[in-house]
Amino acid sequence: MSEEYGGDFITIIDDDGQEFELEVLDTMDYNGESYTAFLPADMDENDPDYGMIILRVVQDENGEDLYESIDDEEQLQDVYEHFMVLLFDDEEGEE
Repeated sequence: MSEEYGGDFITIIDDDGQEFELEVLDTMDYNGESYTAFLPADMDENDPDYGMIILRVVQDENGEDLYESIDDEEQLQDVYEHFMVLLFDDEEGEE
């Protein structure tokens, strides 16, 4: 990913072959794994499906980052709560 001013964006392709553009919010290491939080870049904020997307970061045999969904609901909720603290506790300290 490039270090530019403004948001970083990636395009992913889901299992059905559909492309999605996602804005990278932040990446964190938690319990020995890396996770990245995204927001849909091509979806209206008022859409009922709009919300933070969390994917696990894994590396392929070439060292390239790949993103995979978290199938365990309990693990997903745990990671989500840690992202909320990471993302929103910083904002409260700036006010």
